[in-house]
Amino acid sequence: MTPKYIWLAHFVGLFMTCILSQDCNLLKVHLSTVTWQNLKILNEMSNSIPIECLREIQDFKLPKEIQPEKTSIKYIFYEMFTQAINIFSQNTSNSTWDKEQLVQFQNKLYEQIEYLQQCLNKENKEKEDMKEVKADEKEHSGAEVLWQSQLKLRRYFSRIYNFLKDKKYSRCAWEIVRVEIRRCFHYFETFTKS
Repeated sequence: MTPKYIWLAHFVGLFMTCILSQDCNLLKVHLSTVTWQNLKILNEMSNSIPIECLREIQDFKLPKEIQPEKTSIKYIFYEMFTQAINIFSQNTSNSTWDKEQLVQFQNKLYEQIEYLQQCLNKENKEKEDMKEVKADEKEHSGAEVLWQSQLKLRRYFSRIYNFLKDKKYSRCAWEIVRVEIRRCFHYFETFTKS
């Protein structure tokens, strides 16, 4: 194959992956792909935490007891992306990041929130169409687990937000938060493999 056709085949493959991943039935494939894209952007924004910032590192207590396979992965990722965009929409003027990369990251998060919202709306519409009036114990306990998982995620992101606020959105605080969000995304991305 000539290089021109190899490039064309690669382009068609990327295009098909993009089209297929818009289907909510291929949610895990889509979430895995976009989370890795987000991780790549976060890595490109900065290589490492500056030495002078190391003393400010804090444990934000990532809620590793959340198991997306026991709840709906859609809700967990929706909550995670929503909380992340809330944080990265704060006062980023003290960060040393390339503004284009920051905007690219924000746009990716907005796209994923919109995509997941469409999947959640579709799921809710299907439930309404089925008119399942009786709620058995399994559904009720599943809703409870989901609610607890979302609450734990919100508390985790609240700790991150409070850290930023306490540190007055300093350059060091932003670098620590960038690394923590990367760690969070990486942890939850592993659940898209099962």
